[in-house]
Parts: sequence; structure tokens; C-alpha cells
Amino acid sequence: MAELPPVVARMWGREPVSRRGPRPRLDLASITAAAIEIADAEGLAGVSMGRVAARLGVAPMGLYRYVGSKEDLLTVMADSAVPAPPDRGGLPWRDYLATWTRAHRDLLLSRPWLMAVQGGTPPMGPRRLSWLDRALEALGATPLDDGEKFNTVTALTGYALTGATLVHATSAAGGERGAGIAGAAEYGEVLAEVLDPRTYPTLSAMMRSGTLGRSEGWVEDADFAFGLDLLLDGVEALIRRRAG
Repeated sequence: MAELPPVVARMWGREPVSRRGPRPRLDLASITAAAIEIADAEGLAGVSMGRVAARLGVAPMGLYRYVGSKEDLLTVMADSAVPAPPDRGGLPWRDYLATWTRAHRDLLLSRPWLMAVQGGTPPMGPRRLSWLDRALEALGATPLDDGEKFNTVTALTGYALTGATLVHATSAAGGERGAGIAGAAEYGEVLAEVLDPRTYPTLSAMMRSGTLGRSEGWVEDADFAFGLDLLLDGVEALIRRRAG
């Protein structure tokens, strides 16, 4: 049995509680809430042990009893900032996973700093693991084996992250920190300008045709749905093969 990392034990309430001495001024929940407030307002660049300690009115060393490093703090933040997963109700597996993937993508867009954190930390806390559990549960009655179910959910998780990253990078807000590109249409126009048709014949023709200009409204657009349907079509085909 692997020993639980201290921060994981704290997230799951598995750390022994001492009944001696005065009650601590801090707890993991208040530290995490303060860090999330900073991240929501300023992004991850504003989050540091010193900034969090100052917000809570304590010395930075006081945080290390609860989180051993900034990396530990980010692990807890990535879990605490996540709401409950969508309720399945009576949805079939495909409809639920489509809803689940969109909800995951929209969550990342609502808190862009989560893209960097979730992309670098596997789910280890109760909230993120509840998302994983619900998606696996939706596939429970299918003939897929456990590994195939897990890989399916991993692929959908990656697609949600990629979709959110693309939306953020091509939005006006994302353009402020990039090359000043606002929106998918403008991105397509820039590519059409710089691509040499002799070197990039297919991509250049696509950009010059205005393909991206017809794909605004990323949150509910056909682009995201198209890729999601491709993934789910593949899962459905695999289910049919296993059933056969």
C-alpha cells in the first residue's frame, strides 16, 4: 500500500487530529479559499505562499503546516475549485458524456487558471475524482472493459482541456497576452496572410476560404460538437464491436 502524500491525506480528512493545545487559527479549506480568490482575480501568477499568507493575516511559515509547497497548494486548489459533476438523471451514456465533456470545458473557461493546474496534476481530491467516477458510471452497463472505460474518460477530459485552451487562446482576453489576435476569424485571417501556399498548400487554402470565420461562438459552436461527436462515434463503434 502506497503511503498517502500529506496533502492528499489532508484533502481526504485522513490526517490524525490532535486534541491537545489551542485550536489552530488556520485550516486547509481557508488557505485554499484564499488562494482561489487570488487566482480568480489575478491568475496563477498572483498566487504565492506569501500572498496567501498576507491575505489570511499570518506569516508565510504558518501555511507550511497544511501545505508543504506551492505545488501542494495548486493540487488542493485544482480540486477545491471544481463544483459537483452534472447529474446524470436518466440520460443514456452518450448523452451524459456529451453533457459531462461540455460542462468540463465550460468549467475551465470560467476559471482559466485551472487549465494550467489540471493539465499538470492528475485528479487526487474528492471533487475531481467525483467527475471521473460519474463518467465511468455512465459507461458501466457497456461491454467495455475497465481499461477501455478509463481511457475513454481520459480522452474526453483531454478534449475538454484542449477545447478550453483553444477558446481562451483565440478570445479577446487571450489575445491580450498573445499576439493581439481576437477571435477565431482574425486568427484565420492572420494565418491566411503568412502561410505560403507552396509550403502549406492545404492549410493555406483552408484559411483563405474563411473556414474559421464561419466558426464564431465557440462555447456552443459546431466546431466543438464536431470533435466531440467524432470521439463519441468512436466509443460507440468500440461498444458495438465488444457487444458483437
